[in-house]
Amino acid sequence: MAKKKAIHDFYQMKKSKEKVTWLTSYDFPTAQFAQKAGLDMILVGDSLGMCVYGYKGTIPVTMDQCILHCDAVRRGAPDTFIVGDMPFMSYQISDSKAVYNAGRFLKEADMDAIKLEGGTRVVSRIKAIVNAGILVVAHIGLTPQSTGILGGHKVQGRTAREAELVVEDALAIQAAGAHMLLVEAVPPEVTGYIAQTLSIPVFSIGAGKECDGQLLIVSDLIGQFQAFTPRFVKKYCDVATIITDAMKAYCKDVRKGNFPEEQHCYHMPEEEKQIFLTRIQDRTNHRP
Repeated sequence: MAKKKAIHDFYQMKKSKEKVTWLTSYDFPTAQFAQKAGLDMILVGDSLGMCVYGYKGTIPVTMDQCILHCDAVRRGAPDTFIVGDMPFMSYQISDSKAVYNAGRFLKEADMDAIKLEGGTRVVSRIKAIVNAGILVVAHIGLTPQSTGILGGHKVQGRTAREAELVVEDALAIQAAGAHMLLVEAVPPEVTGYIAQTLSIPVFSIGAGKECDGQLLIVSDLIGQFQAFTPRFVKKYCDVATIITDAMKAYCKDVRKGNFPEEQHCYHMPEEEKQIFLTRIQDRTNHRP
């Protein structure tokens, strides 16, 4: 088992141009798979709202839900760097509320860092959390918790002015003390400039490869999430089809009496079986 990475390892990887691999995970078994596969980082994203609970978006996700899933993921991947995602309204209210909720991820679920969305508008939150001694991963570009303001799940930074605003966000969050940055749904030339300009590691989700590493939603990567597939996703397998076909085969076997077979049953020792049958027969004979 590889040694668990720490924040200085990610800085060294940026310096040596070694790409960081990052996936979401929401449960114990998937976290086990991720650690066994050698992932550098895991994000317990608020995307669990859609991928686990079937919500239309991330807004309904609560702190307690996030903590519950973070705790499960930590048990599944004890030797992996894991980031807890701060849900909507867990940090927007005040700096003190943000620090309190960020601290919950460490105290209750043993997370290594937290992630929060926003650039210039969350600078004070980042400073406060960092000053509390907590590692912060910032998230700019397409920020799902702000899709109302953004007009939906739309690519950001496609015009020169929009791109400048994304860069301003990136510079602001680094100045505020954020330790890493995730850029979502932004043209690769913008992401590349940010990665070259910032001294902190810069990661992409749908923002090209000119950066320090990649993040994908595990439910997209394995073909489990069926509602839609973002353009930037590469499906490495299709577990939805595999699982559905397996369930269909099970239903067919049960209905035709082909399951369970002999090897799926637990039998009594012959001596005990005869005693049992005798007693049952006696019960039948003495029934009024």
